Amino acid sequence: MKLSEIKLHLENADGVNFKLPNGTMVPEHFHVTEVGIITKDFIDCGGTVRHEKVANFQLWNANDTEHRLKAGKLLKIIALSEKVLGIEDLEIEVEYQSDTIGKYDLGFDGTDFLLLPKQTACLASDHCGIPQHKQKIEMKVLGSSADSCCTPGGGCC
Repeated sequence: MKLSEIKLHLENADGVNFKLPNGTMVPEHFHVTEVGIITKDFIDCGGTVRHEKVANFQLWNANDTEHRLKAGKLLKIIALSEKVLGIEDLEIEVEYQSDTIGKYDLGFDGTDFLLLPKQTACLASDHCGIPQHKQKIEMKVLGSSADSCCTPGGGCC
């Protein structure tokens, strides 16, 4: 989800709720402790120089269980970060504490914001010798061509 999309959702939101991938909710007394830009410059395993930039939200739970973040307040935090930091309309990455700091993509189901699992991947699989996915073929398709030497009852097997 891009920054422009979350702003649209927040304009019409009654509340700000985040759901974890396992279906449980981030406790409703969470804080958004950071809104910023994360820039990553790196070389992948194939030698290609890459540059990534995301808008980053950090969620944090405190012991102030009466705290509730309103949609309007989060919109103000986003507007300030756009003004002061020059944040562009970037994809959003959310950090939230699990066993360590978890990083998530962001989705929306019409009511709640969804913390979506992120996965690592090889960005240069053609340079690393990682095999392409094998095409799955049903056995009945293999024996159905006219060129097939083996047919049921044909005696070749």
